[in-house]
Amino acid sequence: MTEKPLISIEALARRYPKRGGGETTVFEDLWLPIQKGEFVCLIGHSGCGKTTILNVLAGLDQPSSGSVIVDGREISGPSLDRAVIFQGHSLLPWMTVLGNIAFAVSSRRPEWSRETVRAHCQRYVDLVHLSGSEHKKPSELSGGMKQRVGIARALAIEPKMLLMDEPFSALDALTRGSLQEEARRICRETGQTVFMITHDIDEAMLLADRIVLMTNGPQAEIVENPLPRDRLAASMHRHADYYPLRNHLLEFLVTRSKSFASEIEGRPYDPRKPAVVRPCAVAEDKVPAAASV
Repeated sequence: MTEKPLISIEALARRYPKRGGGETTVFEDLWLPIQKGEFVCLIGHSGCGKTTILNVLAGLDQPSSGSVIVDGREISGPSLDRAVIFQGHSLLPWMTVLGNIAFAVSSRRPEWSRETVRAHCQRYVDLVHLSGSEHKKPSELSGGMKQRVGIARALAIEPKMLLMDEPFSALDALTRGSLQEEARRICRETGQTVFMITHDIDEAMLLADRIVLMTNGPQAEIVENPLPRDRLAASMHRHADYYPLRNHLLEFLVTRSKSFASEIEGRPYDPRKPAVVRPCAVAEDKVPAAASV
């Protein structure tokens, strides 16, 4: 990539002190550029530091070493330039749908009039297909509708970066699938830059432009999504590259995430340049199914 990235994660590490001395390393030497408008998913087994990385990006945690640069400035704490959508909806129960969104927008744009804030919020209510529910409180909404409000609230402050912490994991399968496609549509339409953590391989395949594979330590590799950009959850399994991609990700989670340290032992490894692969169907010219880019 020749274009300067919007977000640059540089030599990031997080360690915690052990009882009795020493340190436990959650992850270290993480390098990752994220371009403007890109949707990046991070997957890895429990305990590899996914949520900790997201908290550092949000400014809710401090790294032990390294830094995160957003639009040319190192982050040092929370900012309205970075919006977070959590697993729970985190809505204020005494406020309406419009009130929850307006509260965030007014914090971001205190100079705006009430009418301007309301019109701006309505645009995002419409964007997540909640028109007609503006005056309902969270107790009157389904789980999927609450998450739509959370998405609208995050997007309405027009952040440089949207951080998503498994926001669909608590929903039923039907609602989850619908919201995944809504999130992808909205982010493509708005050009939103997104960093998302997930355990769900199919979710990452549907949403992400690139998928970062994590171990305890450095990232193992970066997977470029070979599926077409207009993919849909209901039909992407028919694409020739679907199973090569899915099998590659599944093998990593089940096997390679635990053996990666021994895999690179004795071999040159530059954490600044992790392997970039594009799993795809074997073509007539015999290109390997997980061709290095």
